[in-house]
Amino acid sequence: MKKTMTFFMAFIVFLSSLMIFPPQSANAAEFNVDIKLTSKSVYLENLDTGSVVFTKAPYERRFPASTTKIMTYIITAEHVSDFKNTFVTVKSEVLHLLDGTGSSVAGLEADEKLSIYQLLNCLMIPSGNDAALILADYVGGGDISKFVDMMNNKARDLGCINTHFENPHGLNDPNHYTTVADMAVITKYALTLPMFTEISNTVTSDCLGGDRYLVTTNYMIDENRGGEYYYPYAQGIKTGSTGNDSGYCLVSTAVKNGYTYLCIAYGAPYEDENGEPYDNGAMIDSANLYRWAFENLSIKSILDRNDLIKEIRIDYAWNKDTIQLSPAEGYSTIMPDDVSIESIDRVYTVPDHIDAPVREGDHVGWVTLSYANQELAKIELLASESVDRSELLSAVDGLKRIASSKWFIITVIVIFILAVIYFIVAAVYNKRKKSRRPVKKYRKF
Repeated sequence: MKKTMTFFMAFIVFLSSLMIFPPQSANAAEFNVDIKLTSKSVYLENLDTGSVVFTKAPYERRFPASTTKIMTYIITAEHVSDFKNTFVTVKSEVLHLLDGTGSSVAGLEADEKLSIYQLLNCLMIPSGNDAALILADYVGGGDISKFVDMMNNKARDLGCINTHFENPHGLNDPNHYTTVADMAVITKYALTLPMFTEISNTVTSDCLGGDRYLVTTNYMIDENRGGEYYYPYAQGIKTGSTGNDSGYCLVSTAVKNGYTYLCIAYGAPYEDENGEPYDNGAMIDSANLYRWAFENLSIKSILDRNDLIKEIRIDYAWNKDTIQLSPAEGYSTIMPDDVSIESIDRVYTVPDHIDAPVREGDHVGWVTLSYANQELAKIELLASESVDRSELLSAVDGLKRIASSKWFIITVIVIFILAVIYFIVAAVYNKRKKSRRPVKKYRKF
């Protein structure tokens, strides 16, 4: 009943590898995209390297609509250890909180008992606001506002300073907002949590049993119902819309040829002045950006950990005048296929020389990498070998420094002048002494 699992299993392996073997340090310059975008804010990141390759108004606050449920999933997953064996009774009074809202719901029934796993499926697949409230009520100990506080605390912990939640489902509120940049941080964290990728990439599910099927709202992953929106390389994650207030919103990933991208598109137009709905621009923009990225960008290795990239003078080393520096870490970045790595500018911040002794791995300086006047990374430079100090050379150099120092020269001059004065005074004194000596008179016979 579910979409072919090949993609999401590969994605799980990929995410696990990121957690166990972090990628080399990477970033990227953002590139011009010759695509007409209707979304007000867009964020595109290569997850293999952490390279942000394109953004549009990434820090402007937007209504996130049902993409809010990504954070709802996070808080639930962090407070429930056993999804399939933890059961919750659906409260009638909680369901009634949605009366008159016209919300998307999963069709939960009062007093039925469902597992957290079932509720998370109801939350993410059909975007059930009823499931969001039931989960919030349960995890919040009967207090949904407590759950919302947890959401905001988690956002702060993740460094999302332009995010604030007022509810667990995403219905509009003036104080309910985020940015595509913040949502990228939230989503990347969610991708590390149990079953998030599996559930968010499910097209249909019969986890409720009987003929109660859950069907995704994400046409990008639905080959049968997606029509023009279907994109075969898409992987989840969450749709959202509260009409013209939020516009169309979408958080998704795509995997192709060993590359994985995360795209967030917010605020695509919903309907015109006559109430006629627009096409879902968030899905169209996301698919077009994925196509552009897969067709034009590739990962290029700029620095290898073992590269010797800079040479500087070393003093007080026997039979050795220079030492090589190497980067503290490798560096890879996403670049257009037709751009050479030689176009990456390197600016070194290193001393003209260093003194022995030096140990391999000692910090010496930095190299700043940039492309098209955009800084990519600042990489630490380390000594590539150990070099001992020659005490003889050090002593000789010390004598040279003393001999050439200003105060030494002044001292020598002063001593010389004093010596000259001394000899002059001594000469004068001796002359006077001789002149005062009495003349002996000799008696004549």
